[in-house]
Amino acid sequence: MGNEEIKTYYKGLGFCGGGVNSNTCEVDVRDGRIVRTRPFRYDKHYTPEQMNAWTIHAKGTEYKASMKSLIPPFSLVYKKRAYSTNRILYPLKRIDWDPNGERNPQNRGKSKFERISWDEALDILVSEIRRIHKLYGPYSIYCQIDGHGETKTVHAAHGCQTNLLDLFGGYTYQGRQPDSWEGWHWGAKHVWGQAPLGQADQYNLWMDVAQNTEMLLLWGCDMETTTWSWEGQQSSKLCYWFTDLGIKQVYVCPDVNYGAAVHADKWIPVKPNTDAALQLAVIYTWLDEGLWDREYVETHAYGYDIFFDYVLGKEDGVPKTPKWAEGKCGVPSRQIKALARAWHKNRTAIGHGNGGSYIRSIYSHEPARLEVLAMCMQAIGKPGRNVMKFIEWQMMGQKSAMPGPRSELIPYPGGAYKGWLMGFKKSFIPKTMFPEAVTGGWTAENPLTWYSFPDASFPADQQFYHYQYPLPGAEPIHMIWSDAPCWTTCWNGGNAAIEAYRHPSIEFICTEHIWFENDCQFADLLLPVNTKFEEEDINCDTSSGDFNYIVYEGRCIDPIGESKSDYEIACEVAKRFGPIIYEQFTHGESIEDSIRAGFETSGCQEYLDYDEFREKEYFIIPTAKDWEDDPRGHAPFAEDPQAHPMQTKNGLINFYSEELAAHFPDDKERPPYPQWVEAGINHPSERLGTPRAERYPYLIVSNHPRWRCHAQLDDITWLREIETCKVEGPDGYLYEPVWLNPVDAEREGVRTGDVVKIFNERGWVLGGVYVTERIMPGSVLQDHGARVDAIVAGKSDRGGANNLIAPTATTSKNAVGEVTSGFLVGIEKVDVFKLAEEHPEEFGRQRDDGGVLIDNWIV
Repeated sequence: MGNEEIKTYYKGLGFCGGGVNSNTCEVDVRDGRIVRTRPFRYDKHYTPEQMNAWTIHAKGTEYKASMKSLIPPFSLVYKKRAYSTNRILYPLKRIDWDPNGERNPQNRGKSKFERISWDEALDILVSEIRRIHKLYGPYSIYCQIDGHGETKTVHAAHGCQTNLLDLFGGYTYQGRQPDSWEGWHWGAKHVWGQAPLGQADQYNLWMDVAQNTEMLLLWGCDMETTTWSWEGQQSSKLCYWFTDLGIKQVYVCPDVNYGAAVHADKWIPVKPNTDAALQLAVIYTWLDEGLWDREYVETHAYGYDIFFDYVLGKEDGVPKTPKWAEGKCGVPSRQIKALARAWHKNRTAIGHGNGGSYIRSIYSHEPARLEVLAMCMQAIGKPGRNVMKFIEWQMMGQKSAMPGPRSELIPYPGGAYKGWLMGFKKSFIPKTMFPEAVTGGWTAENPLTWYSFPDASFPADQQFYHYQYPLPGAEPIHMIWSDAPCWTTCWNGGNAAIEAYRHPSIEFICTEHIWFENDCQFADLLLPVNTKFEEEDINCDTSSGDFNYIVYEGRCIDPIGESKSDYEIACEVAKRFGPIIYEQFTHGESIEDSIRAGFETSGCQEYLDYDEFREKEYFIIPTAKDWEDDPRGHAPFAEDPQAHPMQTKNGLINFYSEELAAHFPDDKERPPYPQWVEAGINHPSERLGTPRAERYPYLIVSNHPRWRCHAQLDDITWLREIETCKVEGPDGYLYEPVWLNPVDAEREGVRTGDVVKIFNERGWVLGGVYVTERIMPGSVLQDHGARVDAIVAGKSDRGGANNLIAPTATTSKNAVGEVTSGFLVGIEKVDVFKLAEEHPEEFGRQRDDGGVLIDNWIV
């Protein structure tokens, strides 16, 4: 194979979405087919001097910017997704859905599909939009538009249709949740503000940790897994360097996850979603032994006396001692005391990679708040004492979200972006409340109500506003137009969502997607979408850590089947509404025009012109010359809280929130100061100490998956061969792994390779047993995001999509976040051959090495 036969393209293969990318690759194509994916070389057209390549010095060592992208396995294998046997290749219509007759919503997920032409599909979609508008008005169209799909700009993977529907008077928006940082959004924002994310300032924390930190607490995260979809391997590289520097890395989590397995100097196993008890006991120890910075707290915090009284038991008669916490979190009291003393003695930072039971479970705002208070008591912002994120760097264009050396510019090709943007929408439903909104029979006179516009970018005070669905004078939703069909496997209470999809009030569901997976089986009309390999685009990489840059993305291969991009689909619909609408929607721009507009609005036009950019196909933005002078984390606040206040009304860290007390005086689930919440209105029985735990005695750990990005990549055959990706059952089916401690495996009478049912009253899913001491006793681990392979849709699933049986109730009474980990389940060994006899059609579906095939659903 000679080089002259190969054409190389650049593609960003990160999955953050929203036009902000990472993991840029070089994709080699021969004879119209992708043959290889390689790291992207920065120095093809630019020298290290032109890039102002940075170096961090610490303890006699150097950490330098790489000259190539540190892409993860996800990027290397992604070409398999383009050629997946599970691609939707042409438009499909559900066979017993008749737009002019019986619609049979009860059969969604049961009935099959038939092939139709694009003309027929578009005519159906346009006709339904017109019909819904005429009968019910624009807000009866519900757009499910967000999720971590491919990162595209012109062909934006999510929300192109919303820009079209805005021309017709609007729509009802599925509000975006902060799914990977729920607790910080709903809790920490009330302690220190820190909008938009509620998380700590990151300025120069690579340098601060390297030079000053002695102990790094990696809390509820995995630096070798979650970061793959966003930052590639940079976080892994950093952790290896921190080990070389002698920084002790302590992992606090229920499982020896992949980061802990290679980086941890110590593992502190804590029961899922009990971190608040551990934190309270650490704080008790500090107060009892005088191991806290009293002067710092007195000058930088507010309301601490009330909180301290609670910790010491003066408020409720229960001191939050290490012995008290041991019974809640499973960490021996002696280890809690040792952790508290080491945390105070050593300059300690916390590291996060988001996800897991720590921050995505019931009352997850409490550990998030307690973390900030604990760091305050140890003088956050002083050298070596900060909270560093190993993920989502420069998210939402924030300089304060970059812990590495800062570039001169954070580029964003906004002039090309055609998808949805976070921001206020008149009519919306929080994503976590979608099933309740559909099935609850709500009307404008008797509406569903909640507090907070849910988009993660809004400040804390937005959580005090009251909203309703439907809007006054509006009708409920009757149509769903989705380009993010992964609700069932990614959000809370997936079986409840299936009930919503089948509800008779939903008259039409149009889904556009690349692959037949998860929610697709509940559609009435399915439209095939391209992968980004099949599209010409522009993108920026601001999350990989070495440099910021902008990239031209050429079309690598021709569209597979009859697929179109999401933007092209919206354009085709716009055409059918006439030339005026089409002109308004496209602004008269071609794809090339949009790419140029993206470059001209990116900020990079100040460095080079468009022709030079197209010739080189990328531009590396130099590192800022003064990056080393940037403050380190919260150092400015530590040094002078008056001059550099927090985003709170008083500018201080609030141990007690007067705003929460004023707006929600009777809220026992999210009180004015953080507490251990055993039970409440939303979750009366999701703890091990409740009677319900006798039936469901395990807490499930449902992390961001090791071998997927949320619900993506579950059909990659190369990954499915890996022992911890899938467990082959006795029937040859590749089951989603269920980690069990040997103690629990013996109790349940199972061993590696057996198949078990994970269940509660909300349903059950199957999984393949993987016996390991990497999970603590009393806990069971099954990653979230497995592809749904329903046995009885709405009740049981073979694929292991455990979000189906997660609670439908949100984080707490007044916090509408998701709960997808740390909930109660039972385990039971099953005979898969007996199940196959009971469900012959479901167990007899055709499959290949990538899983169940779309062919099973097509007539």
